[in-house]
Amino acid sequence: MSAVGTSENPLRVAIIGSGPSGFYTVSNLLKQSDLVVEMDMFDRLPTPYGLVRAGVAPDHQKDKSVTRAYEKSAANPGFRFFGNVEYGTHIHLEDLKQHYHQVMFTTGSPFDRNLGVTGEDLAGSHSATEFVAWYNGHPDFADRQFDLSQENVVVVGIGNVAMDVARILCKTVDELKVTDIADHALEALSQSKVKNVYILGRRGPAQAAFTPPEIKEMGEFAEADVNILPGEAVIDEHSQNQMDADNDKNVLKNVETIQSYAARPNAGKPRQLHIRFLVSPTELIEEAGAVSALKLVQNDLLMDDRGQLKPVATDREEVIPTGLVFRSVGYRGQPLPDVPFNESWGTIANEGGRAVDASGQQVVGLYTAGWIKRGPSGVIGTNKTCAQETVGLMMEDLQAGRLFEPADPGADSALELIRSRQPDFVSFADWKKIDEAEVAEGARQSRPRVKMTQVTDMLDVARS
Repeated sequence: MSAVGTSENPLRVAIIGSGPSGFYTVSNLLKQSDLVVEMDMFDRLPTPYGLVRAGVAPDHQKDKSVTRAYEKSAANPGFRFFGNVEYGTHIHLEDLKQHYHQVMFTTGSPFDRNLGVTGEDLAGSHSATEFVAWYNGHPDFADRQFDLSQENVVVVGIGNVAMDVARILCKTVDELKVTDIADHALEALSQSKVKNVYILGRRGPAQAAFTPPEIKEMGEFAEADVNILPGEAVIDEHSQNQMDADNDKNVLKNVETIQSYAARPNAGKPRQLHIRFLVSPTELIEEAGAVSALKLVQNDLLMDDRGQLKPVATDREEVIPTGLVFRSVGYRGQPLPDVPFNESWGTIANEGGRAVDASGQQVVGLYTAGWIKRGPSGVIGTNKTCAQETVGLMMEDLQAGRLFEPADPGADSALELIRSRQPDFVSFADWKKIDEAEVAEGARQSRPRVKMTQVTDMLDVARS
């Protein structure tokens, strides 16, 4: 038989997950000279693009423009998309071994980490992921309810996702209705009684995880002021020394913006955003089975034995009355059937993108990229180099013959299997029908698109 990767015997790759790292896997494979490759991408939703569709904030349309590059990859004749097909339900690893030489997992980190405090499971306490998916129209979350009659809302965490949640809560309906926010979310937010939004960070301004554009946006609301306590905007000696040594431009920009907000007079707008530093939640206080307040402790930043700055709790406590709390303190991946998983990290166990077993030995044929590979870090573009690293290892293993040996590697055979397991799969051409319908409805409303939030509606359009 001809060598794998030739026109007579194409390299067959299955990609589980259709977010940025999945599509960057496709583009990196297509860049390999003299390689003939056939790629089948699977997603449990009928729609591709992962967090670009369901995670990027609706008022950040520019960030979603990366999908144009993904569409170019999808246009390659060696690429197929199978939406509405779930790994572990419709297809399994043993199936994939029969039809593919390599399997790439790019399934992201869909779960929030817990705060680990009393009262976290009370009504009114939610993960930020739930809220983000809800306002972005993710079918799994379209029917969720959030009590927006509360005047005070607390967001625990100080990364970009926390900032997105706070920003959506602070914006007016006029600011939101020109975006592709889900209709159900727009309606609910139009009835919002929220007046105060609190963002809580356990460390100082120099350690904030948000990016400079995210914090800059917070000062541009039509009807919300941003408030930072002057004392919490001060940079401690250890942080200043670290800033001087690192000269990280993003940190310097963040600190500059934070300190400018701390010095800004309050304009008395209807809503108030309070960004707090050096505070940690210690308890969610219950009343009638639901959250009624959040207790927090103020921290000092101290240098530990390893030279790392750590927040250390003091005896200074506060209580913020609130009936709605969102946690955004990190994310973890979901274990996948027959795939080695690192419980401590919440990622697929891997070395540079090659899956490894409990003894650290390579699991031939299995690979990973994106957040499920490295954890929840970086921005969309970070996944490009992440996928590139893994694809490089895949090419090394191709040359060395470290591959699955599929009994039936033909594209038609794989298609027959998928049709037998999930007749309602959605091809990329089907997705384009959904896309065109959403964009057309958006044009009628002077919006980027109006998202479908029910799988049945998507399938109806795909089959039309």
